[in-house]
Amino acid sequence: MKKILFVCHGNICRSPMAEFIMKDLVAKAGREDEFYIESAATSTEEIGNGVYPPARRKLAEHGIGCAGKTARQVRRSDYERFDLIICMDHYNLRNIKHIIPDDPKGKINLLMDYTMRPGDVADPWYTDNFDATWRDCLEGCTAILDRF
Repeated sequence: MKKILFVCHGNICRSPMAEFIMKDLVAKAGREDEFYIESAATSTEEIGNGVYPPARRKLAEHGIGCAGKTARQVRRSDYERFDLIICMDHYNLRNIKHIIPDDPKGKINLLMDYTMRPGDVADPWYTDNFDATWRDCLEGCTAILDRF
């Protein structure tokens, strides 16, 4: 079973969008028994909060629910629990090093690095452009599913 942890700053926008998009893609492919998927934050700012309403609405537009998801912070023990720890941007990649300082197995990557457009997933917190975030997350998650 491939265990994937998606990571962003607060775990209320991008990483839960990626989590639930990936879960939806996996379910539609009939491969639920092959994957375990979660998301988490590098910060403590939103711990315990649900998915940000505009992110929740964007998922719902595509028939994807995220009920019950609350933000949590990445733990050092996640390194051993997950096969892939996928960050949404370079800022998250830098911040995760404070929690998981070493990556000897090369598990920590950027989502868009799995695509033909390496870089950062669009951050809707500042732009309010959840369409761009949706496209980036869908493209990245599709590429991961195709790879594994």
